[in-house]
Amino acid sequence: MKSGNLDAKHAWTLFNNADLLHGATEIELTLDQLASQITDAMADTFPIALCVMGGAVVFAGKLLPRLGFPLEFDYLHATRYRDGTSGGEIEWSVLPRKSLQGRAILLMDDILDEGHTLAAAKARLLELGAAEVKIAVLADKLIGRAKPIAADFVGLHLPDRYVFGMGMDAFGLWRNLPAIYALKEQ
Repeated sequence: MKSGNLDAKHAWTLFNNADLLHGATEIELTLDQLASQITDAMADTFPIALCVMGGAVVFAGKLLPRLGFPLEFDYLHATRYRDGTSGGEIEWSVLPRKSLQGRAILLMDDILDEGHTLAAAKARLLELGAAEVKIAVLADKLIGRAKPIAADFVGLHLPDRYVFGMGMDAFGLWRNLPAIYALKEQ
């Protein structure tokens, strides 16, 4: 199912039948903790902070003001989902415009799911000359099998369910929610 097949009524039905996993207050406290960990690890590196579009835009927008050290900002756009619920081949829409040569990178994404997109993004950034790439995710999904990459900074751990809110979407919808929900299990 794609978002084009849904209307507002269906979107509300999806939301009203979802399970709340982490509320807005808990997420705000988690963001404070992540910012503290990132500051301790990267404050002296003058990193380029990269947001993985479009899911990480909410996470990055809430995290960046909490980082009290100088950094540069850019983004990249890589996706495997295209508003669906299962991943396909990685599609690179935009690579960072800034030179990454010799720079420390803070790569921010909303969720570490199967890890294929983040693993490919880290490899690509290193190919582009980054000295190091540290990954920060709002959530790490516990999928019960090995992933090709691990995040350096993890806010929350989520069950192996399809989740949405805080930048994550369900069929292209509900990225704007300040909390994290899961679709009802079938």
